[in-house]
Amino acid sequence: MKEKVNELSFNNLKLKFELGILILFFAWNAESQENNDRTSLIPALAPFYHGVASGDPLPNQVILWTRVTPDSTVLMTDSVQVSWRVATDTAMLSIVSSGSAFTNAEKDWTFKVDVTGLAADGCYYYDFYALNKYSIIGRTFTAPVGDVDSLRFAVVSCSNYEHGYFNAYARLLQRNDFTAVLHLGDYIYEYETGGYSANIAGRENEPINEIISLTDYRVRHSHYKLDNDLRTLHQQYPFITIWDDHESANDSYKDGAENHSEGPEGLWVDRKAYSMQAYHEWMPIRTAPGSGSIYRSIEYGDLLKFYMCDTRLEGRTEQATGSNDSTRSMLGPVQYDWLTNELDNSSNQWNILGQQVMMAPLELFGSPLNNDQWDGYAWEREKLYDHILSNNIENLVVLTGDIHTSWANDLPGSGYDASTGAGSVGVEFVVTSVTSPGLPLSVPSSTIQLENDHMQFINLTEHGYMILDVNKQRTQADWFYFTDITVPSTSDYFGDGWYVNDGERNLNQATGVSIAASDYNCLFAPIGSTSTMITESIKDLAIFGVYPNPFNRTITVQYYLFNDTPVSIKIINTTGQIVYQDEVQSASKGLNYMKLTASGLASGSYQLVVSTDHERISKRLIKLN
Repeated sequence: MKEKVNELSFNNLKLKFELGILILFFAWNAESQENNDRTSLIPALAPFYHGVASGDPLPNQVILWTRVTPDSTVLMTDSVQVSWRVATDTAMLSIVSSGSAFTNAEKDWTFKVDVTGLAADGCYYYDFYALNKYSIIGRTFTAPVGDVDSLRFAVVSCSNYEHGYFNAYARLLQRNDFTAVLHLGDYIYEYETGGYSANIAGRENEPINEIISLTDYRVRHSHYKLDNDLRTLHQQYPFITIWDDHESANDSYKDGAENHSEGPEGLWVDRKAYSMQAYHEWMPIRTAPGSGSIYRSIEYGDLLKFYMCDTRLEGRTEQATGSNDSTRSMLGPVQYDWLTNELDNSSNQWNILGQQVMMAPLELFGSPLNNDQWDGYAWEREKLYDHILSNNIENLVVLTGDIHTSWANDLPGSGYDASTGAGSVGVEFVVTSVTSPGLPLSVPSSTIQLENDHMQFINLTEHGYMILDVNKQRTQADWFYFTDITVPSTSDYFGDGWYVNDGERNLNQATGVSIAASDYNCLFAPIGSTSTMITESIKDLAIFGVYPNPFNRTITVQYYLFNDTPVSIKIINTTGQIVYQDEVQSASKGLNYMKLTASGLASGSYQLVVSTDHERISKRLIKLN
């Protein structure tokens, strides 16, 4: 993954090609930012409008992901063959692995493959082919094995589309000094448009309603992945992800959620299943057959192991409203046993726990501030602490998202002494949000620290990201912030840095930002797979989804307009008669979403026709009884 340029077997022609593509890549990025347009779609990406992605890297394998948007030649009952290939060069000439499989409407036309047989610590490029077109080329890295001196990771959380631009993603793309992105949850938000925070002009949710159905969750995931900054960051780096509550509903737990009304919003068991299904479809995560669980471990040589946990849907009991006791669980017994067994058998130097909610105690005026955090599950927290100490598990680092603010905490055990750090079980680094609004506390951080002396660093207002720098001597977290997320920007600044030394369990303040100890000279993947993608003619229209199909009463059509233009939507029966028609005289450029009520139609086969002045796309519909 830290492959030297002179180790790459490029000839002069290939190198010239790559440099030319890189110039186009950065020119495109610059143009996108200059125009303040982070949401415009590149028509030449068809049918891979949502780009490509990779995730869960292992030493010899990695997940590759894409989504095929069917054109008018594809019936909704069809399957589409998708071919994939992996190469060691950006020109895709040195192929090391390839294959093909199928996707269909049951998978929402998403496609994932777990590519095996790769070399450890490798830099690879990949693409897909379907419907007679290639996707853009993606870049990914496999994990190293054996002795590893140092590694760096980007850490992000809580990316609310409506609350601002994903400047953190845009800036991370420029850095090129880390090997993977850890997303700690709240990748999407479930609220209706304007339901959580003030909208930024041009960044309204699709669909506009609170997402509840499988269709809703799929459309929301689709909408997020059309953001240029997110799509391009996925293109260049593997992601290691976990969900939090907003991938389903606010303050969710195993059997319900604060933002779910049983009955009016259907059954929680159904909504939970829909959210999990859409997440597994749309994210580059390794999915165990027959299981919706996301907890798993990922090793990077002898240096570190990530334990990616689920403190939301796997085993969490309902948040406490009163006393806390041993009947309450954050992880659930199965996941708890898995985690402690993994820790007991770890031979890695650093044990890094990726999870959703703050583990360190947070009290104000003698009472826990938020029982959705580990404070609401204190008995299980103490049980975990006791296990870590009694089994001499060292170098515990907890990574946390969720609360849209920045914290560096000691994890205080029995007899904790803030002046020396003695009695700390490990440390916790809490990453702020990409965009989501900060914690609405009426007291300053200094007051919080007076009551919580294990909290060494607090920032309650800024948005951004974190760089985790891990080496043999210490693990350091650096927070980076943006002054404004209401406009596109890549101008960040260093906030603060804290570290824990090898063999110690408490924090120290860094004197400055960490510097990458190794080279990250693996070339970026080009923005287009061939030069023809840059010059391909502009289209008017793309249809991303028709849900559900077959249908009973309503149909949801998700489409994108490349220009402001009138739109006509028709349903036509087998005799050519128009049985439903809707005209939008002034449809706006960008993503659009329409629900059609067609409950009065007889069962049978129909054609859905969406057209502009210059383009017409039809889809076959099946109406059920």
